[in-house]
Amino acid sequence: MQNINRVEGEKIVIHGARVHNLKNISVEIPRNKLVVISGLSGSGKSSLAFDTLFAEGQRRYMESLSSYARQFLGSMDKPDVDQIEGLSPAISIEQKTTHNNPRSTVGTVTEIYDYYRLLFARTGHAHCPVCGREIKEQLDDQIIDSIMGWGEGTKITLLAPVIHGKKGEHQKIIDDAKKSGFVRARIDGLMVELDDSIKLDKQKKHTIEIVVDRIALKDESRKRLAESVETALKSSDGVLVVLRRVDDNSEKGWHEEEVFFSQKNACPDCGISIPELQPRLFSFNNPFGACPECTGLGEKMEWDSKKILPDTSLSFNQGAFPFFNPSSEWNQSMFQAIAKENGWSLDTPIKDLTREQFDSLWNGDLTKNIRWIYKKQSGEGFSEYNRPWIGILSEMKRRHNEAWGESQRVRIEENYMSVSECSSCHGMRLRKEALGVTVGGKNIIELCSLSVAESIEFFKMLELSETEKKIAVQLLKEINARLNFLKNVGLEYLTLDRSAGTLSGGEAQRIRLATQIGSGLTGVMYILDEPSIGLHQRDNQRLIDTLNYLRDLKNTVIVVEHDEQTLRTADWIVDIGPGAGVHGGKVIASGTPQQVMQVEQSVTGRYLSGKLYMQLPEKRREGNGSFISIKGAREHNLKNISVDIPLGTFTCITGVSGSGKSTLLSDIFYPVVSNKLMRTSFKPGLHDEILGIENIDKVINIDQSPIGRTPRSNPVTYVGVFDAIRELFSSLPDSKAKGYTPGRFSFNVKGGRCEKCQGAGTLTIEMNFLPDVFIQCDVCHGQRFNSETLDVRYHGKNISDVLNMTIEEAADFFAAIPHISRKLETLKNVGLGYIQLGQSALTLSGGEAQRVKLATELARPSTGKTLYILDEPTTGLHFADVKVLMEVIQKLVDKGNSVVMIEHNLDVIAQADWIIDLGPEGGIGGGQIVDYGTPEHIVANWKKTGSWTGKYLEETLNAAHKN
Repeated sequence: MQNINRVEGEKIVIHGARVHNLKNISVEIPRNKLVVISGLSGSGKSSLAFDTLFAEGQRRYMESLSSYARQFLGSMDKPDVDQIEGLSPAISIEQKTTHNNPRSTVGTVTEIYDYYRLLFARTGHAHCPVCGREIKEQLDDQIIDSIMGWGEGTKITLLAPVIHGKKGEHQKIIDDAKKSGFVRARIDGLMVELDDSIKLDKQKKHTIEIVVDRIALKDESRKRLAESVETALKSSDGVLVVLRRVDDNSEKGWHEEEVFFSQKNACPDCGISIPELQPRLFSFNNPFGACPECTGLGEKMEWDSKKILPDTSLSFNQGAFPFFNPSSEWNQSMFQAIAKENGWSLDTPIKDLTREQFDSLWNGDLTKNIRWIYKKQSGEGFSEYNRPWIGILSEMKRRHNEAWGESQRVRIEENYMSVSECSSCHGMRLRKEALGVTVGGKNIIELCSLSVAESIEFFKMLELSETEKKIAVQLLKEINARLNFLKNVGLEYLTLDRSAGTLSGGEAQRIRLATQIGSGLTGVMYILDEPSIGLHQRDNQRLIDTLNYLRDLKNTVIVVEHDEQTLRTADWIVDIGPGAGVHGGKVIASGTPQQVMQVEQSVTGRYLSGKLYMQLPEKRREGNGSFISIKGAREHNLKNISVDIPLGTFTCITGVSGSGKSTLLSDIFYPVVSNKLMRTSFKPGLHDEILGIENIDKVINIDQSPIGRTPRSNPVTYVGVFDAIRELFSSLPDSKAKGYTPGRFSFNVKGGRCEKCQGAGTLTIEMNFLPDVFIQCDVCHGQRFNSETLDVRYHGKNISDVLNMTIEEAADFFAAIPHISRKLETLKNVGLGYIQLGQSALTLSGGEAQRVKLATELARPSTGKTLYILDEPTTGLHFADVKVLMEVIQKLVDKGNSVVMIEHNLDVIAQADWIIDLGPEGGIGGGQIVDYGTPEHIVANWKKTGSWTGKYLEETLNAAHKN
């Protein structure tokens, strides 16, 4: 029986929602309130919040636009719902981190960097990039003196930049130049005659520089130069580009050097001018501001000598140079000749070569030819070569440049190159002219390297002149507001130069939340997907205050959430269930938190009321006596810490967001252990050493990266069960008689699949301005395979019937086949028995997808000496799901394995045998060991140590002991 309370006042009314697993539900949701949608993972929460409410809100807004506008925005499906009343325009703030672009930073995503750029352009103090002296205005006479100082006979061309990187045909500019008597111009880097018919593409950006004069410098030409300089500066608003011919050793004997002058910004000592201070000068995403060496990335892919020559104790024949396979006939003949020429053998260890021998091998010698004979691969004759040896490094560069395909080029880069800091800008991304501009004594990149909390303090202490204050007042107001929004959602530890791709899902979502607060919209329906992910309990209240602030602006805030504190604070809860997948999709309870607690059928209500709870283990494991010890960890904000991880235990690494948990476990510990045990080649973070790795024989990392989510991927392909099922079907008598291989039973390749729908089971009908329509394939009727393939049956079921089974059903069906049933049982044990074998990965919730990944690793046979590393596996899990997950984790440790987990969930932390608490704060205020020991020890000492984890864990432990 559903317990749905009526909503008094303004409300959103949903009638007959049937999206995904929703069972034709109807429910009322109050407007302008904080509403939490709860329920087990996979019960239908996201289907109701995102696929029904948000999708319909977006669709209605888009339908209000003109058909012309809609063709640029695309079209949206109408969700399968009868009617929704009282709907507002919807904004979705999801977990997905879409900023994989290395150019995206916290500053650019939050748009704070845009305000910084404007602040520096309008109030910045320019300094000479060479001598550091503050730059003064450059007068006409100073410009002329600088040019005349180049020496008599120097040939120069004076250019007046009239258009700089702007779209358009610019026909009037060109015509005006002709009327003024100018005959040439440099357009987009090419010299053209203005008399010619010039037609520019108005969709592209163009740079037009009028050629004012060409002069060969002499003492008597100063007057002409002065007139031309004055004309050029007048034409281009005080800016001048001079092309100076410089002699060199090239074929032409000279090259043209470009020198920039400005009446506004020039160093009187060094004669160096910088461009006018504009916002784009401070953008590393714009060629006007980006470092020309690394194009604004701050790093470059460079050849890594340690990868090219990893072990100098080996000889060439032993594989000292992995790039050059010694068994290759070509490599053997070539290097044999090189060695003979320089007096060493291919069996000589590289470390035993003299400095001259190694130098000739590494750098080559272009002054002499080396002759070698190569036996052709066909075996028919020989080829003779006689040419200089260019060196190991140059030969690798040549082969990289001439690689026959992108895959080969990428393989070379991965194996023999490393990303290193740009030597020109030293990782600061901008050109030196931009880095010479300061506000408050810091350049823009130095300012971005401060944490949000430090940035707030910087602007509090910033001293500006009266004129600068008038210019910057509105800018500083916007900057301070946005910085405080980030602080209020618990992100004060982030620096603005941090790459957006390194943010967790919860951090990225809270950044978007802070951006929305800044917009100050009212009358909007905000839908959030577990914003508490990755947030320590200490910071939860600040997040809740932020959500309430949005609500108090007269917005409807709908949150899909499992966090207990958020559930208790909500104005209204909609609980979906009772189970997950086919067992869910119903509204079990709808009302205030107190009303939901009274509903016996609501699992959420029973947890909130304390009727259901997670029991503490009877005793804490002491471990097997062995440890893995991390010494001198100092990557990112870690303060040279050393820590011991007891093996044979369940260990939790805790601490506030940004305290250094992921740095310690994912950036240092896992790469080192994996490289040693699994022969990987990860680059570990800074540390001294890690001891005790010999006490384990395998390490498995289950992080938050998503499983392959294409429409054709599904849980059984990810865990590897489908391969075994296809092999089973190909081994049946009918298959053998017809010569069917396992590929016959794949819907991704030709042969056994239905070619009408290409194994999709549905046909897509394009409807132009209307959403695409998906209809069942009229040939295979949604079964994905052709009739000949479907004729092959195992115990009465064909391959399509098997894919339509739930994991629960399939586990029983394949019980007699251990290598299939074991993996299916593992999926079942992590609470995924309700999903279908062939269910598209796109329909899986975040919690389901992560548990599929966990089940894949757990299905592999453990040796009892395996170390499992998990990064917040409770993401997206309900109280009941966490209980199931912890049962699996505890069984793993009972078998002698070790589990190390980063976690914020207090129920999980209370289950741990050992806790390593980092902090005390995030960012620069973190990176230290606050305390370590059993949960009881952490709680007993929190007032002495200042452990935030201990403070909030105390209540959880006390409640568990009472139960």
